[in-house]
Amino acid sequence: MRTRFTELLGIEHPVVQGGMMFVGRAPLAAAVSEAGGLGIITALTQPTPAELVREIEAARELTDKPFGVNLTILPSINPPPYEEYLDAIIESGVTILETAGANPEPFMPKLKDAGIRVVHKCTSVRHALKAERIGVDAVSIDGFECAGHPGEDDVTGLVLVPATADALSIPFIASGGFADGRGLAAALSLGAHGVNMGTRFMCTTESPIADGVKKAIVDATERDTELIFRPLRNTARVASNSISREVVQILADGGEFADVRDLVAGSRGKKVYEDGDLEAGIWTAGMVQGLIHDIVPAGEIVTRTVAEAENILRRLTATFSLDAEAHS
Repeated sequence: MRTRFTELLGIEHPVVQGGMMFVGRAPLAAAVSEAGGLGIITALTQPTPAELVREIEAARELTDKPFGVNLTILPSINPPPYEEYLDAIIESGVTILETAGANPEPFMPKLKDAGIRVVHKCTSVRHALKAERIGVDAVSIDGFECAGHPGEDDVTGLVLVPATADALSIPFIASGGFADGRGLAAALSLGAHGVNMGTRFMCTTESPIADGVKKAIVDATERDTELIFRPLRNTARVASNSISREVVQILADGGEFADVRDLVAGSRGKKVYEDGDLEAGIWTAGMVQGLIHDIVPAGEIVTRTVAEAENILRRLTATFSLDAEAHS
């Protein structure tokens, strides 16, 4: 299935495994890429740039097809050594970088010099246009349904995707709410050049999270998420559990970030993924979990999604052709 996005990155299918903290490791990324999609290793999951280099090498031992690395840049009191991670990515010969969080403009000259294609995650048309102006090669546009940070505009994919198609000249993929071929067919029909799936790839055999978490996602409905940090204008969509509900209540009652800092610590979320203790902390999941009903190999997700989308688009084309003939 060829689109402008697949042509740009040299991949077979317009299906991307999103960069997810504690999830985007070599076995998962390699499995997605080997099936013709684009797997992504999450840089900051690795404690040091040197360990990221080793993770990239591990992925190369599993596939000779293109894969990318995600680098999420966020302001913090003690930020990771972003420049060192970026240098590790460049020196490892990675050719595709997914950036998220802050504006990647300060890094663009170095990335361009290294021949790296940049896919920047955005949550609004205005941010996508800014990304295009600073020279990114493609955009991943996140609708309100997505896991993680959906921005503050609350625009769903059904509006955001065609609005982005109207505004951008560079390729873009749709993110948030995609789990199968129906979503891919819809995204292509709305003007996107592919889809990014995060929560769907959490429920795969190569996903490194605990089986209990995968089962919880399969058992959940589209209503089983919480939007935390809304009063702080830093909204994040996470799975609904006692911790996330407590965070919502504290902030709704006038609390500040300091009042929930310990509840939302990344170390607690990591414990959820590693131990399967669903109440140990907050962990991300999208509304799309209501469409996920099995745990299968990541490569099967890619091939199944593409086959379903092709069948849907072929059937619709045939239906409209028959309708046209009947009325001619």
